[in-house]
Amino acid sequence: MAGQGRHARRRPPRWHWLLLILILPIVAASLLFEGWTTHEVDGARTKRACTKPIPQSADKGDPVLRVTSRGAETAAMPLHTVALTFDGGPDPQWTPRLLDLLRAQHAHATFFLYGNQAARHPDLVRRIHEEGHEIGSYTYTGGDLGTASPVRRRLELTLTQIALAGSGKVNTGLLRLPHTTTADTMCGPEWTAARRATDEGYVLVAATPRSRKPPEGVVRQFSNTALGYAETKRLLRNPDVGRFTTVTEGLGRPTLVTPASFIEHIQGQALIWMQSVGHAFARSMTWALGIAGVLGIFRLLLLAHLARVQVRRRRGYRADVPVLGEVNEPVTVLVPAHNEEAGIASTLHSLLASTHTDLQIVVIDDGSTDRTADIALSIRDPRVTVVRQPNSGKPGALTTGLSYARHEIIVMIDADTVFEPEALYRLIQPLADPVVGAVSGNTKVGNRRRLLGRWQHLEYVLGFNLDRRMYEVLECMPTVPGAIGAFRRDALIAIGGISGDTLAEDTDLTMALWRLGHHVVYEETAIAWTEVPSTLSQLWAQRYRWCYGTLQSMWKHRHALVEAGPAGRFGRRGLTYLVLFQVVLPLFAPVVDVFALYGVCFGDTVQAVGVWLGFLAVQLLIAGYALRLDHEKLRALWVLPLQLFVYRQLLYLVVIHSVFTALLGTRLKWHRMQRSGTADEHLLKEPVAYPTTLAPK
Repeated sequence: MAGQGRHARRRPPRWHWLLLILILPIVAASLLFEGWTTHEVDGARTKRACTKPIPQSADKGDPVLRVTSRGAETAAMPLHTVALTFDGGPDPQWTPRLLDLLRAQHAHATFFLYGNQAARHPDLVRRIHEEGHEIGSYTYTGGDLGTASPVRRRLELTLTQIALAGSGKVNTGLLRLPHTTTADTMCGPEWTAARRATDEGYVLVAATPRSRKPPEGVVRQFSNTALGYAETKRLLRNPDVGRFTTVTEGLGRPTLVTPASFIEHIQGQALIWMQSVGHAFARSMTWALGIAGVLGIFRLLLLAHLARVQVRRRRGYRADVPVLGEVNEPVTVLVPAHNEEAGIASTLHSLLASTHTDLQIVVIDDGSTDRTADIALSIRDPRVTVVRQPNSGKPGALTTGLSYARHEIIVMIDADTVFEPEALYRLIQPLADPVVGAVSGNTKVGNRRRLLGRWQHLEYVLGFNLDRRMYEVLECMPTVPGAIGAFRRDALIAIGGISGDTLAEDTDLTMALWRLGHHVVYEETAIAWTEVPSTLSQLWAQRYRWCYGTLQSMWKHRHALVEAGPAGRFGRRGLTYLVLFQVVLPLFAPVVDVFALYGVCFGDTVQAVGVWLGFLAVQLLIAGYALRLDHEKLRALWVLPLQLFVYRQLLYLVVIHSVFTALLGTRLKWHRMQRSGTADEHLLKEPVAYPTTLAPK
């Protein structure tokens, strides 16, 4: 329905799309950086076997070397001097213990630090420097520079310098290559990496062979672990060592640790912030993804279980439920229509062919500019009444139609809906129970031949109809669809008629009925075929209106949460479910999808794919069960995996857009879908036979 009035005020906001476009790349960049720093991207995790030894000029057993155009220059510690070196870290557990041990023994050491750990523990970097120890680079992540790509090799060294500038306000010219010990282990690809590093000004520090005794002057290599702590403590007790010191101090050379500039410190601070954000985000998203997965599986299993409960209640005899009589009262059908010439004839003919023949059909032509009214008038049947009015929107059209109604049972339908012959009769049978104020029918997708239609067909069966079974069991049905719904006239009058306060008038009036004390149930055998959007733009417009209108209705009826009786049950069950699964989870879905993609590409791919396939398997099983309950063919399941990659993301974006629109208080205009009259496309091609559990007498 198109319409003017209170919702046609201003365009929906657009700036939040810019916000989303900015946020997602930041999230992606943070995750990519986190993956890189944890060896999950371009890992360089292992050291290749050496194909040739290091040059003889470097193979002297001396641990300190620089490579020049004339060859390798090496150096070793003088007698009775031990240069203590520690690889990795800073470690929050063992680095403080090592520093305490060195201070107690009045010793100094050289700490070769990971850049990413320095960024994570800047306080320890500052303590190392302030207590007179020397700082060297152990690369950013400990990736093997001999096997790393050129880009990664440069980043490993450059980012370490930036991290040290940000955490300790220092730069260093000392480097130890990961996965090396003594100088002769820098062979093959490592030698190439060593030459490139010295070309950039680094002095390489290896370890002295263990065969050389500490009093002879050595560089000892330890780790930031319990073992490194124990070995250091034992070495510090050696009475034959004159001093324990840093590498450059032991060689009697000027320190290669220099102060960082202000700009370098700011760059380092930015790197530390980026890494902390990426790490925190990755950790929080791990939990969020787990929670979302558990909630998703829980929802699917809950739907299946409660659908089974609903089916058993319908098929079985319950002593606590009275046997109700048959409803054969006359029915007024309201058909609001605006520019519906493509499908209005099929809709009216299907109603006139109903097995329930005592009908008053009121077609409300809401300012159509096409032949809608003429086509309706051309159907010569006394049961059809055509009312013309200026365009006022669907709520206004329904209100007009209600004033023409002569009967106590009101059925509201869309002008593109095609009814099966027994649909009307089956739809009104639950009204035999006086507590029931409204009945939702079973809406099926007629134009399902194309992929978009098949996706919506699965959504109607797996989402809408399976949800309605659950809602009926929990007594919290939030919406009687505009395509097919039956109401008591006195209940509609009691709530003040059809309100135009929201864009989802069907949801609004359903919630109002609950708050008035009426029950709303689902009749799956009352089948109506509807035409769904055939393009993504039409689908967006339709779902945007639905979602925004639902948010309006939820806010309007929020007080149901604290009310008693049927209203309270609806509020605490139905509204809570809608908020959790229809609003909150979709808001986080794009970020969760980015993180899931991160897990597939950069994490444990097998595990990530396995989790995704497991979730897909559960969805397929539940969808198969839903199709079976709706007497649909299982061949529709083949589009479900594809639905997860495009269709689901579109619906999530609709929710995001709607929430921002609602938060800003923007009022929208009605959107109308261009009809092609294909609501009965599938019905005519392949009719669905339902078991005759209810038949008119």
